[in-house]
Amino acid sequence: MTTLDPITLAVLKGRLEQIADEMDATLYRSAFNPTIAEARDACHGIYHATTGDTLVQGQGGLPIFVGAMAFAVRAVIAKVEKEGGLEEGDTFIFNDPYDGGTHLNDFRLVRPVFRDGRVFCWIASVGHWLDIGGNVAGGYNPKAVESFQEGMRIPPVKLIAAGRMNHDILGIIEANSRVPMSNWGDLNGQLNALDLGERRLRALLDDYGDKIVSDAFEAFSDRAETLMRAAIASLPDGTYSFEDVLDNDGIVDVPLTVALDVTIAGDTLTLDFTRSSAACKGPINISRSTTIAACYVALKHVFTEVPANAGCLRPIAFAITDGSLLAAGPPKPVAGYTETILRLIGVVLGALAKADPSRATAAPFGTINALSIAGHRKDNSRFVMFSFFGGGLGGNPATDGLNHANNPISTATIPPVEILEAAYPVMFTQWALRPDSAGAGTHRGGVGAVYEVELLADADVALLGERGKAAPFGVAGGGSAALNHFAWQTEQGEASPPMVSKITDLHLKAGKRVRLETPGGGGWGPPEARPVADVAHDVALGFVSPAQARDVYKVAMTADGAVDEAATRTLRAGGAA
Repeated sequence: MTTLDPITLAVLKGRLEQIADEMDATLYRSAFNPTIAEARDACHGIYHATTGDTLVQGQGGLPIFVGAMAFAVRAVIAKVEKEGGLEEGDTFIFNDPYDGGTHLNDFRLVRPVFRDGRVFCWIASVGHWLDIGGNVAGGYNPKAVESFQEGMRIPPVKLIAAGRMNHDILGIIEANSRVPMSNWGDLNGQLNALDLGERRLRALLDDYGDKIVSDAFEAFSDRAETLMRAAIASLPDGTYSFEDVLDNDGIVDVPLTVALDVTIAGDTLTLDFTRSSAACKGPINISRSTTIAACYVALKHVFTEVPANAGCLRPIAFAITDGSLLAAGPPKPVAGYTETILRLIGVVLGALAKADPSRATAAPFGTINALSIAGHRKDNSRFVMFSFFGGGLGGNPATDGLNHANNPISTATIPPVEILEAAYPVMFTQWALRPDSAGAGTHRGGVGAVYEVELLADADVALLGERGKAAPFGVAGGGSAALNHFAWQTEQGEASPPMVSKITDLHLKAGKRVRLETPGGGGWGPPEARPVADVAHDVALGFVSPAQARDVYKVAMTADGAVDEAATRTLRAGGAA
């Protein structure tokens, strides 16, 4: 490898990241469905010619895709090695969740970039399409026991062969969606992103030469490995364990365990998940590649200085039992993979916090609350509203958790109410912060939210969520957050799901409402150590009720909202006031 000076490396790093960022922006601005256009549930990157390893990733792409897309590119490489026939101008498409994927809604497009007759690298795009068939509109089927009930599964196939579109594949995809025009728009957005990325990359190669850029790719990965080894070596050797549970799988109402034993030995790390539950009947299984991708996200939260490429995974070994909850194969259902990777990220953070308590962060709200509302408009056109929602993040040694944030799997944004109301026959009658939803603490968790939606047309409703039974935990003496809660209106009053956080086959008439109350984050540190002024400020903002201030934080408030100093001193001294 040619030794490149730091300035050249920095310039190349910036230009390559800009290429991926431009690909992201192209798709965000052209996608038809709000999950990509507004929530930014997508990602683009550049990948190694022979290994498929991640070389460069867009800074705004969904973090879980950063790790998963390397497996997607490897799936295409394996197909080419087995079958041959790769040509310049080819583009592959697939959504197979067991072969480099996550779940069926996430469509991957992978394209080789040729130079002088050989593959120099691969570029790829992934985006969450709105509907791909299955029993439940939007794909998140809480009652699925096979992937066939979640939608259409496509292995890696050539959508474009030597520059020529395969319209037969387009016809199959169109015939298997309730909203084919939405998917058509998203597909074209992804193709345009790849076109732009290829043009920008060729221009860069023409400027610097293939050898210099190839050497830069290697240098980026080596630097990521060096930084990750140094970060691991800064932690004390030993084995640290942590576990958490999922409410149920939507079919059998028993909790499922995600358990981790982390072993630190010098500058290497082993993540052992073999104590986790076996694969379940319902749709919260994940594939091995998804598990590794989720671990990558968790480690990036801890070791923020390490660059986002495959080099950071070189010092890390994984022990994951085949056929388990975290390494399921076909046809196990995987639509609700987001819920499981959230719990997985939490246990990685929890175990590493035991190795270094200064990094301890309480649990975030830990569910995307995948809500699907589908039906027909007055003009009889079909609609599928799929969205995910926010909650509170965990308190940490430095600050309170964020209010109404997105989960740590994502840099995505929660789709704006204005966009959802404009696109679908729904009206949000409430979109507010949820009082007393945060875990109490010296640094409290962020507060969750309340979303209430009135249907303006008859609709089928489904929810796939979590944290309805096992609340987001606090650390260092902090309290747990509130549980997730979902309800809807009936003629007999309000009803909630038997499985607490999961339901489908819910048919509601226009005018009825559904309400989602999301958890906050767990608290950090003893609540009674929180400064009185901070508690009073929380009460004034409505984050904390006067009752919780008194009973949990030991701060008494007067009727006019002031702190009762004398009563507070008595409460904090352990007395009753």
